[in-house]
Amino acid sequence: MAPRKKTAKSQPLGISPEQVAGTTMKAVQMYSPYGYRAKIGLIVPSTNTVNEPEFYYMAPRGVSIHTARIKLLGKATTESYLAMGAETERAASELGTAEVDVIAWGCTSGSVIIPRQKLEASIVKAAGVPAVTTFGSVLAALKAFGAKRISLGTPYVDFVNEEEVRLLEESGFKVSAWYGLRLGETQEERRGIGRVPPESLFRLAHHIDRPDAEVIFLSCTNLATIEMIDELEAALGKPVITSNQATFWHALRTAGLNDRLEGFGRLLREF
Repeated sequence: MAPRKKTAKSQPLGISPEQVAGTTMKAVQMYSPYGYRAKIGLIVPSTNTVNEPEFYYMAPRGVSIHTARIKLLGKATTESYLAMGAETERAASELGTAEVDVIAWGCTSGSVIIPRQKLEASIVKAAGVPAVTTFGSVLAALKAFGAKRISLGTPYVDFVNEEEVRLLEESGFKVSAWYGLRLGETQEERRGIGRVPPESLFRLAHHIDRPDAEVIFLSCTNLATIEMIDELEAALGKPVITSNQATFWHALRTAGLNDRLEGFGRLLREF
């Protein structure tokens, strides 16, 4: 993998040095051993085991990741997502005590079922820092590419797929094709999303690709995708957006950092 390019043109947002230092830490008010450029807070479903490692993998020097979990239990239903969403304010409040500069709500299907504006407002209120959601980040990434027609691949059950297609089209994008692996009928199936081999995404992406699709979108923060993006873009000849890639990109830009990173697709390399 080519080395990542880093720049440091902008100052990150977040809690002021005076708020951190008070009257006792003035000598080290600017200091942080790892997140000295930006600290990204991440809220993930309790069963998600992929989002954090992929964020760590993408993070450039000086950017640290700090995580809180919200419970997603039982099979995938509207009620299980709403129950998970109800824990957002608590998780955001916890992250706010870690002096993070931005908080990412890392669940695509959850930010499809629960209005993303509601989630973002809850985070800002509880933590006092900017917030991004995965679905909102994907929309921002699609707009960055100027795409209008996309193909969608997911691990979800159909009611989530259908709602995601509806929201994408309501947001001004035409879904040329979509396919879901229908994982989530049980708790065990949902946990299995984190075990879907990344190499299987090669066939999934080709299966959903259409000549008129300008972008391929692989949805779900618990789906391991990062190491396949460059290979897929080379094979398909078009951009590939994934949930973790888009969420990290949006969080990084919201924190005021404009690093162009190699190895994770055109989104992080070009925008």
